[in-house]
Amino acid sequence: MKHHQRGISFIGVLFVGGVLVCGGILAAQVFPTLVEFQAINKAANKARDGNTVAEVRSIFDKAAQIDDIKSITGKDLVVTKEGDKTVVAFAYNKEIHMAGPAYLLLKYNGRSK
Repeated sequence: MKHHQRGISFIGVLFVGGVLVCGGILAAQVFPTLVEFQAINKAANKARDGNTVAEVRSIFDKAAQIDDIKSITGKDLVVTKEGDKTVVAFAYNKEIHMAGPAYLLLKYNGRSK
């Protein structure tokens, strides 16, 4: 009675390893954009304490300098009033070059709480 070997071939190991490496590289490029998005959310929540639009943008720009935010500035914010609360909203895109003509487009948007 013959027993067939089970498992993955060397070519399979190379293929799975290549997919995992590509996924890891992509994740390593996406992770800093997520950290920056969280910093932008924090800065927007801090900026909502301003009384005027100019003050809100100034507070955001100061927080952006501290947290090294490069994707968005105070002039990109949409500042509105909802009742007696100031709401700071933002939206921006981040492109990550993958290979050749291929890019990964990340669309971030958020608003203060």
